[in-house]
Amino acid sequence: MPELPEVEAARSAIAEHCIGKKILRSIIADDSKVINGVSRSHFEAALLNKTIVAAHRKGKNMWLQLDCPPFPTFQFGMAGAVYIKGVAVTKYKRSAVSDNDEWPSKYSKFFIELNDGLEMSFTDKRRFATVRLLDDPASAPPISALGPDALLEPMTEGEFNKSLSKKKIAIKPLLLDQSFISGIGNWVADEVLYQARIHPSQNASSLSKDESDRLLKSITEVIQHAVEVDADSQQFPSDWYLRRLLRLELTVVNIQVVGFFIHGKRNLERLLSMERKLTSSLCAEGHQPTSRSSKS
Repeated sequence: MPELPEVEAARSAIAEHCIGKKILRSIIADDSKVINGVSRSHFEAALLNKTIVAAHRKGKNMWLQLDCPPFPTFQFGMAGAVYIKGVAVTKYKRSAVSDNDEWPSKYSKFFIELNDGLEMSFTDKRRFATVRLLDDPASAPPISALGPDALLEPMTEGEFNKSLSKKKIAIKPLLLDQSFISGIGNWVADEVLYQARIHPSQNASSLSKDESDRLLKSITEVIQHAVEVDADSQQFPSDWYLRRLLRLELTVVNIQVVGFFIHGKRNLERLLSMERKLTSSLCAEGHQPTSRSSKS
């Protein structure tokens, strides 16, 4: 799902291209599963002739500040994505919207046209996102219940170490807990643990001071780099764990390293899928795959 870097890329694009512009037209989807707590007609009327003053983000949540409340608020869910017509915005791979599709997309849940002709859309094919209209988004759940933002409100080494020492839970689920640190999802958690050389199942309270410091450093560096490249995974360093997973080449797979980070059903399914594709490629090249049961 979209995590802090993807949502920040969307916020940044809106801040660059939409601030100071007036909303002349809006189309809100007739989808009560995504559009929460407000009717379509009321939502559209609340946006008309309002000026976008700022775009804010906390964790994986974003909201547009208008010249007066209420403000549209977005929780991206599994596949939420922001599109600005004619502007390159990082799109999460599961958003399933092509640049060649109709505009606005049939998956659009929130569409606005601005006074300079620019058009913006928030799409969600899988319908796990939430779009609301709130007077003060930061003081309402889920944003009000979030822990410190991993980019904007970094903990000190002492604060992080002290927080970990109180948590009797595996470190990866703790990193995914948005009330602990907001913005970290599955791929960021995998990446920072991989770079810090910490097993995802290790109990958080058992981390040494050195391990805690390494993990905090990894969180800071991974988040900052991903944000700097607008969450474009092709610009991530080639030795990142995510790049290793995305890259299916005829290379020697270090099972000890990859196997170490099998944690949870989704990662296991992904690894097995990669293995099947790699085996097929090897067979096509005339190589005979080694039996799993064989011992070197």
